[in-house]
Amino acid sequence: MIGREKELQHLYSLYDSDRFEYLVMYGRRRVGKTTLLQEFSRNTNSIFFPAREKNDALNLEDFSKAVQLHFDHAYIASFQSWEAVFDYISKKVTGRTAIIIDEFPYIVQENPTIKSILQHAIDHDWKNKNIFLILCGSSVSIMENEIMGNKSPLHDRQTSSLEIKPFDYYESAAFFPDYSNEDKLISYGILGGIPRYLEAFNPKKDIKANIALNIVKEGSYLYEEPDNLLKAELRETNIYNSILSAIASGRNRIIDIANYIHEDKTKVAKYLLTLQTLRLVEKTVPCGENNNSRKSIYVIKDNFFRFYFRYQFTNNTYYAILGEDEAAKEIINDISNLMGNAFEQIAKEYLIRKARDRKLPFIPFTIGKWWGNNPVIKAQDDVDVMAIDRSGSKAIFMECKFTSSPMPYSEYEDLINATKAFPDIREKYLYFISRSGYTEPVKRQAAIDGAVLLEIDDLFD
Repeated sequence: MIGREKELQHLYSLYDSDRFEYLVMYGRRRVGKTTLLQEFSRNTNSIFFPAREKNDALNLEDFSKAVQLHFDHAYIASFQSWEAVFDYISKKVTGRTAIIIDEFPYIVQENPTIKSILQHAIDHDWKNKNIFLILCGSSVSIMENEIMGNKSPLHDRQTSSLEIKPFDYYESAAFFPDYSNEDKLISYGILGGIPRYLEAFNPKKDIKANIALNIVKEGSYLYEEPDNLLKAELRETNIYNSILSAIASGRNRIIDIANYIHEDKTKVAKYLLTLQTLRLVEKTVPCGENNNSRKSIYVIKDNFFRFYFRYQFTNNTYYAILGEDEAAKEIINDISNLMGNAFEQIAKEYLIRKARDRKLPFIPFTIGKWWGNNPVIKAQDDVDVMAIDRSGSKAIFMECKFTSSPMPYSEYEDLINATKAFPDIREKYLYFISRSGYTEPVKRQAAIDGAVLLEIDDLFD
């Protein structure tokens, strides 16, 4: 298993506790929750039960079998109720035992009373037992609202919660040990940090070949993945597809999305909220502004979905005619344009990693992109990545360039001008990151100003 050392250690620390523990674990599909739980269960005294999209009786039967095989090494018959199987567990537990129910929402959807039944077991028996209970699910809305929400019978019963998030660029690079650092970043820009997507690429083949064989080729896993995921989670997938396509084409405000897909603005807002819950879309505001800012926009958060709706979804028929190899070649020739947003996200992740290592001038309180009016130049302006401290008196201003030529001095000047939109920030730090290095004028001025000039290899220090 690649990565997840921190998450695994968290599970072990709860397992090593001398009291009842109950962890709610969740995260979007394909993020690696089941793999993590399987790794944990291999090294602990655990009952690992993966719920399925079956009726309640069949899930109860499967759980009964798992429990009986664990404690008695034989299966006799299904328990008649969930109360009975939970009571059986209470009587059988002696040493530390982890009870893991993966995809718990499948059971909840068929039998909502399971929440009250489990709550009764916890309150009246399990809290005094040597049990570590883990409820896991991919339906983030069910886990957050129906399991942990204040209207749930299980509200406040958990002793810990853990959202499993995608890998960042640095962690994702471990899937491609033989790639150059630049190709590791491009792979991340295409696939994002979802382990299942990263595993779909063959690390022994170059990126173009992987695009041809594992994305564009009909029948390959990634060819159908976005469509399959949306169908598994949602109804009316045609509308969600249209919204994602609109955002991928640069329509980032609700009104622009609504006009593009010819749907009511209020309806689009509800669909966007669902896509945010699925961790596919993110609402962003200019760095330092309130979340209710009127300047808010929507971006595709998942790198692979951004790739898919930029290329595959839009050009599917064309690519089928063109052929896999030629289609992959066209995509690679445009990859710098795709990498614009991804490179900014990578820069943000780089700053977060450095902040954790205490290698920045201050600890950022807010990190993100900024855009708005610059009164000094009397025009709209933007900063690719900003990091502001808690007091609002210190900030890092970062310019990101994923181009095939060295960054010119004009780009350096642009960032200097952008900093002038923030007269109240007393300490200003200039950071640049460029795929192809810097021109000599930039290097000379950076030395004078104390600006930080980063190149791709620096991201992996």
